[in-house]
Amino acid sequence: MLRLIFRFIALMLLAAAFAALVIDGARSLSDSALVLTPLGKTLFNLFPTRFPLLQPAIERHVSPVLWDPVVVSLLLLPTWLVAGVTGALLMRLTRRRRAPIGVEMR
Repeated sequence: MLRLIFRFIALMLLAAAFAALVIDGARSLSDSALVLTPLGKTLFNLFPTRFPLLQPAIERHVSPVLWDPVVVSLLLLPTWLVAGVTGALLMRLTRRRRAPIGVEMR
């Protein structure tokens, strides 16, 4: 059951990555220049009241060192890249294992 939930989340992330890629592509065509929407801007548009609380929460509850080199770098990456890689990793981690040769699966 847990595998089903994670695979559903992975499919939603892959669909979101595709949608973000199409949106960035359409903006790039209309502007005649490469447009990549960073993850931070997307999260701010989705959660305008909660997103500013992310930095103090991570610095206070996890580690102040984690914010600047790790999370800031992640928030500057394109949305489609982060969602696509995360979705692909979840799909890969939740796949069924192959049966060893000579063993029947029922």
